[in-house]
This record gives sequence, structure tokens and C-alpha cells, in this order.
Amino acid sequence: MNIIKIQSHKTLLNLLVLIGLMFSLYSLPVQASTLPQAERIQIEDAYIRQAPPGAHATASFMVLQNPSEHDITLTSVESNLANVIELHAHTHKDGMMKMYQVKEIKVPAKGSVSLQPGGLHIMLIEPTDALKNAETGTIKLVFSDGSSKKITLPIRSMMHK
Repeated sequence: MNIIKIQSHKTLLNLLVLIGLMFSLYSLPVQASTLPQAERIQIEDAYIRQAPPGAHATASFMVLQNPSEHDITLTSVESNLANVIELHAHTHKDGMMKMYQVKEIKVPAKGSVSLQPGGLHIMLIEPTDALKNAETGTIKLVFSDGSSKKITLPIRSMMHK
């Protein structure tokens, strides 16, 4: 009788371990997809264009890569490098270029977005002395899920390729 009870307990214990393993394996993809957007985004070729003397604004450019299965949305940028920082885009209409503010920049799943001159970019308006007298600058990218990523990028002259 005791042998049967021991076998029953071992079988029950094995079953519980198996169920536990199944649940832990099932949750792995969910954990990967719930990483904060700031941890999923990859940034390449980031720099700030040096403002010419007397300029009231400059811009930052980079490539935002999203290797994940879900879209990532950049909603704002923070820094002490400028009094106002906005996300901007350009349009070409009737031979004229027009720049305007956008609320967000969406980086599609498994895709990338280039922030570049003449296109999407980060506008730094009213640059501070922190930007005017530096070789590098730090900005914080803020995403729609509330996560953020600080990056330090070089400040390049307009002539730099």
C-alpha cells in the first residue's frame, strides 16, 4: 500500500514539474515582446549638426533600427543642449521645401527609419551654451511606452560627410 502511495506522489510531482516547465516555456516569447521600446531600439550613425554662428536652430540625425516584432514609436527628445526640442519632417511642394513638427516617429517592426537632412529629424531650437561649446552632446529619446534611452553623439560641422 505504501509503495502505491509513493508511486502516486512521484507521478503527481512529475506532472507538476512538467506543467511548470510548460508554463515557463510558454511565457518566453511574451517576455521578449514586452521589453521596453528603449531596450529594443538600435541607433546607428547618430550625430548633431553644429550650428553656424548666430543660428537659432540645428538638427540631429540618425538611423533608428527596430529588430523586434512590434512597432516602436519615438514621441519626444529631451536634452540640455537646446531650449526647445521637436521632432520634424520636410515636404517638397511646388518647388518649395517646408519643415513642420510631427507628434511622433514610428519605427516599423523589423524595419528602420532614417532621420536625415531633408527628411525626418530632431530639431534643436535655441541651442544652449552646452551645445555651442561641445564636441559631443547627450540626448534622451522618449518612447510611447514611457521608456527612454540616453545617447551621446558627436557634434559635426556642416561640411563633415
